[in-house]
Amino acid sequence: MKCLFFGIMSMVTSLGFAQNVLNSMSPDELREQRANKTKVTEAGDTVSTVAEPLEYGFIEDKDVIWSKVVWEVIDLNERLNQPYYRASDGLITESASLFDALVEGVESGKIQQVYDDEYFTNKMTYQQIVDRTNRIDTQQYYYDMIDAGEEPDPAAIFKFEMDSQDIEMIKLKGMWYIDRRLGEMKYRLLGLCIMGPDAQTIGTEFDDGVFVEMFWIWYPDAREVLNNYTVFNPNNSSSSITFDDLLNARRFSSVIYKAQTMYGITPIEEYIPKNSKGQLEESDRIRESILQSEADMWSY
Repeated sequence: MKCLFFGIMSMVTSLGFAQNVLNSMSPDELREQRANKTKVTEAGDTVSTVAEPLEYGFIEDKDVIWSKVVWEVIDLNERLNQPYYRASDGLITESASLFDALVEGVESGKIQQVYDDEYFTNKMTYQQIVDRTNRIDTQQYYYDMIDAGEEPDPAAIFKFEMDSQDIEMIKLKGMWYIDRRLGEMKYRLLGLCIMGPDAQTIGTEFDDGVFVEMFWIWYPDAREVLNNYTVFNPNNSSSSITFDDLLNARRFSSVIYKAQTMYGITPIEEYIPKNSKGQLEESDRIRESILQSEADMWSY
């Protein structure tokens, strides 16, 4: 199924990297075309390769006869989730990571709906993201050496800049709903969160290895950007499947950690504390209840 999915997406989407490399006169020209999102046609014309995401369509309130909001976490160490990391051979395949794509989108101003919380109330700026993902700490003996007229030791300056390899988890917030017109269960991704180590505690005694939330993105605002970043496909260098395709198709392995339940909107670990097995069983129970809701729709 996985190979079939990637194969179909390769056929129905537009330009792939292999076509670019076959037509480019030099590596520099290839990289410039990718950076500018352009290609040169057979007639010698330069055209844009920027693609618009497939529109969701408008949903009437009356057509949603059932819905449930769920929060999930994606572990990027799992094999199925590896495409969300960066993978490149330096020329033919040049795929950004999901983290890089989002940060570049925020930096360019193409993604503006960036927040500090999962309820999307406190907006963040690009500089706030930089401050949260970077840290420079200058030790006191660096200044002491300067005061003493000595050449300061560069090792006295601790620098940490978060990159793709430091991001090991992603949180998703989405809604499952039953569309009365279509008569089927649908899923709509509402937001995603990048999680990484706390940059302000790296290299200190307070570094406990716990991952924290870096920022939340209101997903509809990021679709255009993510639709123009292709995902690494080990089975096909010419594949042009995008992050937007991958996320909307739910091509990832995840665990539900919070949902609307009889306990309210409460993380599972709070009403099933200190029981990892019980928490996973509850996650599976919630997932099964969502699937059962669609089956119940056809019960008479």
